[in-house]
Amino acid sequence: MAEAALCSVWGAPIPGREKQALKVFNETVQWWASIQQEGKIERFDVTVLTPSGGEVSGFLVARGTVEQIDSLRRSKEYQQQLARALLVASHLNVADAHVDEGLAQLMGQYQEVVEQEA
Repeated sequence: MAEAALCSVWGAPIPGREKQALKVFNETVQWWASIQQEGKIERFDVTVLTPSGGEVSGFLVARGTVEQIDSLRRSKEYQQQLARALLVASHLNVADAHVDEGLAQLMGQYQEVVEQEA
């Protein structure tokens, strides 16, 4: 079961790069599907938001073990995918995330600290 994730958040396409942004988006989704098939991640979910006037247009959450996510984040393939996205999307941000078993462990540690400080 997943315990770690990468959460990628992006904004609108950079003006003048809309066609390229759509191409990169489609190829990126295909890439995530291929690495899921290869067992490099457990799964991924893509969400595109309706226009809201904010900076976030969509996000992707890729889930796996800590080892899978750490290995992926350091891979040349992932770094190249990230570089391609940076060329076409505004407000791109990637963060490590705790999910499922990892979230339960993190919250348990947090509860211990809260109880010690109270």
